[in-house]
Amino acid sequence: MGRLVITTAAEQVAWHLRAEILAGLRRGKMPGGDKLAAELGIGCNTAEAALDLLERQGLLLSRGSRRGRLIAEIPASVKNRSLRVAILTSESVDRGIDYMIEIEHELAGRPHTVIQVARGMVELGMDLRRISSLVEQTEADAWLVLAAPQDVMEWFAARGTPCFAIFGRRQGLPVAGAGPDKRAALLEATRRLAGLGHRRIVLFARPRRRLPTPGLSEQAFLDELEALGLPVGNYNLPAWEERPEGFHARLDSLFRVTPPTALIIQEAPSFLATQQFLSMRRISVPGDVSLVCTDHSPVFDWCRPLVSHIRWESRPLVNRVLKWASNVASGKADRQQLEIAAKFVEGGTIGPTAKRQ
Repeated sequence: MGRLVITTAAEQVAWHLRAEILAGLRRGKMPGGDKLAAELGIGCNTAEAALDLLERQGLLLSRGSRRGRLIAEIPASVKNRSLRVAILTSESVDRGIDYMIEIEHELAGRPHTVIQVARGMVELGMDLRRISSLVEQTEADAWLVLAAPQDVMEWFAARGTPCFAIFGRRQGLPVAGAGPDKRAALLEATRRLAGLGHRRIVLFARPRRRLPTPGLSEQAFLDELEALGLPVGNYNLPAWEERPEGFHARLDSLFRVTPPTALIIQEAPSFLATQQFLSMRRISVPGDVSLVCTDHSPVFDWCRPLVSHIRWESRPLVNRVLKWASNVASGKADRQQLEIAAKFVEGGTIGPTAKRQ
């Protein structure tokens, strides 16, 4: 589980301004609180508090009351260590994930300029042509890419610009990366479900995890079903269009004829959407169907009974990104990939199969 990072509005504005100063986008005199508030669309008190923070950090120089602040001269040694790091997410909402917030804030404090790309890959239709065009138009020294499909990662690897893959189809490619290795935990969950009598177990994986071939975890899941003597086919790893309507359409089709007795859902938002789907149809959990999420969300800690899920520690991911950025800024080639151990946490959302199945 990642650490919860809570920052004030003033701290967020200060990080933004700091990045612009280090990137050379602001020079000379810094606008006063009122002008800065109007420019950024924030409150005057927030703007003044952010300017005070930057002054205490030595990035702004006071000239006395009502004379405004000057932007300090940044030593060349500091500028030379600064990177423009662009972040390409799967979806725009991914920016709010706790470890992504932590990565952005710690990069900005190192000091690097963090560039948030306007749209995620899903918003671009997972279209390599549109994604590559957006990347080419963005001025950046290095890229963080979150949960990219295979063709996108292959394109980044061939491009040559330093790239760090967070999750995604990165195995075997010459790029740095990190993410949890959930295979052992997923197999433990699968065996537990089979031991409870489940024979119709379905893993909901995004298209990028299934195409062009199943990912490592997805293939391990299918192999485990076969090893357990259970039927294996497209039913167990169903295709669906990567949008909310496509997700719900596939759920609806699954429960129309031969409903699964256990669902393994990747990602917390999809898990919550599945719970709502089942609740609206009065399908009980775990009485009618067992549920497992392959990720963790702080929301789960408030659930009773506890949600069965796969948990991993995100701090090694953050540290690995920071180390990679430091190496790239120093001119060192860094293509090391880190696999983070994950574990299955059994909760009250799984149980024995109903006798009528």
